[in-house]
Amino acid sequence: FFPLQSQLSQALNGLSDRAKEAKEFLVQLRNMVQQIQENSVEFEACLVAQCDALIDALNRRKAQLLSRVNKEHEHKLKVVRDQISHCTVKLRQTTGLMEYCLEVIKENDPSGFLQISDALIRRVHLTEDQWGKGTLTPRMTTDFDLNLDNAPLLQSIHQLDFVQMKVSSPVPAPPILQLEECCTHNNSATLSWKQPPLSTVQVEGYILELDDGNGGQFREVYVGKETMCTVDGLHFNSTYSARVKAFNKTGVSPYSKTLVLQTSEDTQSEEQTLPFPVPLERSQLRRMSPFSSTLNLQPSFPGRSYFELRSSAHQLSLHSSLQSLNSAGEPIAWFSFDPASAHADIIFSNDNLTVTCNSYDDRVVLGKTGFSKGLHYWELSIDRYDNHPDPAFGVARIDVLKDAMLGKDDKAWAMYVDNNRSWFMHNNSHTNRTEGGITKGATVGVLLDLTRRTLTFSINEDQQGPVAFENLEGLFFPAVSLNRNVQVRALTALLPLQCVLMLSSVG
Repeated sequence: FFPLQSQLSQALNGLSDRAKEAKEFLVQLRNMVQQIQENSVEFEACLVAQCDALIDALNRRKAQLLSRVNKEHEHKLKVVRDQISHCTVKLRQTTGLMEYCLEVIKENDPSGFLQISDALIRRVHLTEDQWGKGTLTPRMTTDFDLNLDNAPLLQSIHQLDFVQMKVSSPVPAPPILQLEECCTHNNSATLSWKQPPLSTVQVEGYILELDDGNGGQFREVYVGKETMCTVDGLHFNSTYSARVKAFNKTGVSPYSKTLVLQTSEDTQSEEQTLPFPVPLERSQLRRMSPFSSTLNLQPSFPGRSYFELRSSAHQLSLHSSLQSLNSAGEPIAWFSFDPASAHADIIFSNDNLTVTCNSYDDRVVLGKTGFSKGLHYWELSIDRYDNHPDPAFGVARIDVLKDAMLGKDDKAWAMYVDNNRSWFMHNNSHTNRTEGGITKGATVGVLLDLTRRTLTFSINEDQQGPVAFENLEGLFFPAVSLNRNVQVRALTALLPLQCVLMLSSVG
């Protein structure tokens, strides 16, 4: 009897412990219910706030886009109303002349008629000529060439979802610079890298950094998934340090070892007195063969990037000074137009050598290469022109206004031209009106002589006006402003005729 009581008592003790644990577990579950409710309210509030923020951003963008439509509307109305006013005045003058001539024809005094007939005939012909080609053609279309591309945004909205928290993966290992594929070419550098062979950590991208060529701070020049990058527009005869690191969602790897590269020398030719070229013959010069590079490894040291990121899938340009002409007859600088710094309305084609615009307002586009010394010459071929707009050509600082005619601010030095005449303009000051304009197929030449600090222009290989600007100093980029009725094509890596002859004699 007693052993059975003891056995039952022990069994009850065990069951009592389970019951106690169950009560504690129920309390835990009830607490979880309360916590889930509280977390749900907090999470819903956060979700609503995030969605409201997206809606607010969309409403702000909607207002901005509507403002652009209104501006286009006002611009079209202004152009059409101005043409209505101009045509009305001319029609009133023409009608008045016709009525006067009819009265003169009715006059019975032959001697009086003979005295004024020649003058009236000339005036009638002159008035008729004023109604020339284009006068009775609308300067503005009624269409609104503004197509909203909302497909990417709709796709992003459909893909909007919750991100599940996952266990973090390790940070990547430091990349390895591939010395056999790294080289310098003229004033550009190509760098190549890879992940360590045994590394299994996922990499989302790489960050390439260069210093300023004088041992200064590093700057980020490329961020992306590519493992090769060419950096253009470096200083000649300079030593640059480069390093790269990898990153993923977890973090950033340590830096690779630092690579030191030497850009090529560039010997300035002896100073010559060169008037503006009148080139009867001109060949487009090839780019230089790659220079042998000086490479060595040294321990990496910490640096902090301070330049704005400008990434590209394969290539990124650093705006810096460029020496163009040397005594050995080496090719001078080649450049294309720069989409990264251009106004959003500029349209690029032909490997960024040809530009036009989708707006009736003037928009500015710059060349990729900046000049701070030497002699530079390039041409702009007018591939499309309807005799109405005033395109402008010249040079500018990198921070020039992009939504106004070139020369409207103090950051540009330009010549603007129509089909009859041209003017020089800087800081909205117009000078040196010169007869002679452009047509489709014309060529505008720009001669930037930073040895004498002057800027000169030509049209169809004839100098247009005097020296346009003097005392130029600093970093200048080739620049153009145009609207949708103009298309220009850059012809670069050119030498003025006198330079070609001089270099030929040296050879």
